[in-house]
Amino acid sequence: MSRLNGKTAVITGGATGIGLAAAKRFVAEGAFVFIFGRRQEALDAAIAELGSNAHAVNGSVSDEADLDRLYAAVAAERGRLDIVFANAGAGSVLPLGKITALHIDEAFDTNVKGAIFTVQKALPLMGRGGSIILTGSSAGTTGALGMTAYSASKAAVRNLARTWAEDLKGTGIRVTVLSPGATATEFAKASLGEEGQKVYASMTPLQRMADPSEIGAVAAFLASDDSSFMTGSEVAVDGGLAQL
Repeated sequence: MSRLNGKTAVITGGATGIGLAAAKRFVAEGAFVFIFGRRQEALDAAIAELGSNAHAVNGSVSDEADLDRLYAAVAAERGRLDIVFANAGAGSVLPLGKITALHIDEAFDTNVKGAIFTVQKALPLMGRGGSIILTGSSAGTTGALGMTAYSASKAAVRNLARTWAEDLKGTGIRVTVLSPGATATEFAKASLGEEGQKVYASMTPLQRMADPSEIGAVAAFLASDDSSFMTGSEVAVDGGLAQL
């Protein structure tokens, strides 16, 4: 397939997990991809997999100067931008009664503030036909035990898309939310352990966790002209977890 032939994409949190799976799919469908992340070792390993149609930039979405460097690289190398996948995310488990300000800042600085500035700083490079994809979560719909800050931040992301669909009227730029459920990334597998993975699988009507490539496939759909009449909407790729 070549639905993204000739397009330029940015994927934050693109060195591992869902971001890397999406980058692989985007490249396979003809896009040139800039992956953005904080760990140089992971970025180098990802580029070794992705090949010559990808470029890595080291930085954090919570640092505006780092985002400026990212988009300067895109402008210098490609001149324009067609797809932004604001995928970088953060969050950890703390039950009500133990939540700290630092815990809240961790989630909101990356998931909300980071998404806002990732998109806002990309707009000067984007034009008609552009696609902005935000990573939400099933937790933003249902809530999740011990995940107050993360769940609230992902609910906020859902509303960013609704607001920006209004803000972007007339530009030809679309914005959508891709909301995964439990996904078997390396980080999730290490964090949950074997028993935790079984618990999440049992909570999902399809009785398994998603493979990251399944989320990446939907990201490619949202990035492509196949989703040309979609904006402000959310696509749940959660095995039914938040739908019942």
